[in-house]
Amino acid sequence: MPVKILMVCLGNICRSPLAEGILASKLPKDTFKVDSAGTGSWHIGHSPDERSIAIANKYNLDITNQRGRQFSKDDFDSYDYIYVMDNSNYTNVIALATTQDQKDKVAMILNNLYPNENVDVPDPYFGMTNGFEIVYDMLDKVSDVISKKLIEKHN
Repeated sequence: MPVKILMVCLGNICRSPLAEGILASKLPKDTFKVDSAGTGSWHIGHSPDERSIAIANKYNLDITNQRGRQFSKDDFDSYDYIYVMDNSNYTNVIALATTQDQKDKVAMILNNLYPNENVDVPDPYFGMTNGFEIVYDMLDKVSDVISKKLIEKHN
């Protein structure tokens, strides 16, 4: 049974699809399964944002088959690790947890680079033109750290 990792952002069209694609590309597919979700429901069934698709393509990742979905309480039972992109996502996900075990699965993704600093991955949706490049770079760096930790722990 693969180790299951869930990436969570607000709408599941910008940051979490990139995080899913990047981390999945760094992990053995037979041992790990990476998915993504959003805390909001606006983009259920939608493809990732065109700018996320473009930046992923620039780095030879194809995220076009991903579809937006909303985080649900069932995800606590389905996933071993839940990484959130920002403090707001953390608050929204933790609010759905009913046990300490569920809460313990949830982590701010950039705490893997900056322990206990709770640094947000900025939402590039309304941001600068290079916002998607900045977000990709952040997620690529943290995915290197996370993939090494996961491979060491589960192989």
